Amino acid sequence: MLSAMPIFPLPDCVLLPGGLLPLHVFEQRYRELTRDCLAGPRLMAIARLRAGYETDYHGRPPVHSHIGIGRVIDSEEQDDGRYLLVLGGVARADIVDELPPRRSYREVRARLLRDTATHAGTLHDCRDQLVAICDHIAQLVEGGEALRELVRSGEPGECADAVAAAIVRDVDERQRLLECQCPQTRIDRTLELAGALLGRLSPYSN
Repeated sequence: MLSAMPIFPLPDCVLLPGGLLPLHVFEQRYRELTRDCLAGPRLMAIARLRAGYETDYHGRPPVHSHIGIGRVIDSEEQDDGRYLLVLGGVARADIVDELPPRRSYREVRARLLRDTATHAGTLHDCRDQLVAICDHIAQLVEGGEALRELVRSGEPGECADAVAAAIVRDVDERQRLLECQCPQTRIDRTLELAGALLGRLSPYSN
């Protein structure tokens, strides 16, 4: 798939590993992408459009080189041919080059981005701190039990991705986290962001 990865370019949208992304697919080229995706390994990449994309939206406007690969985990075709999808983020990758047009949608040659090595003990200590903060957040928000489960899932870098996908709304911040291959940096930043969120939610913050 990495040699011909279909991309779904979207403005202000970043899919992080461990995150969920609902999609309403209505343009004809992305309906074709969806049909091909569902008939194959159910993988596509979300590529964030760069500023100024509006002038060439129906062509091949520039996108950020770092992309989030997602697997379709739920799909529903509507009577008029539109699709309602839910993607689950499974990996981060970067675009090596874009392939010549052969379908109505765009395809790229991509390279999987793997985590760099880091000290496991420090990572697990930070993960314990993140668990504690998320448990406090979970007491203050509706559906908090899902956050409790996310922060306890997978390795520390993976749980940081999943928590960030759930709590971080700023698209530039999400893009920076997507581009970061160091799990220590990701979990440190997610700790900062989760702590800031807890401060805003706390009844004693005002």
